Amino acid sequence: MLLSTTESDVLAAAESLGEALADTQAESTESEFEPLLEQCNEEISNTTGVEYGEVCETSSDCC
Repeated sequence: MLLSTTESDVLAAAESLGEALADTQAESTESEFEPLLEQCNEEISNTTGVEYGEVCETSSDCC
């Protein structure tokens, strides 16, 4: 749980996660990567209280 963070801390963590996911995706098959991505989205939702899947659909360009 994040207790005391700044916007820059959150953005840095999100960028780091995005880079790690991109590296993992490049080294994985789709069937290996999809469950990991779903698990990350679930954890983001649990941590932030925001339903990530509802905010950023895979077919959208928002994320």
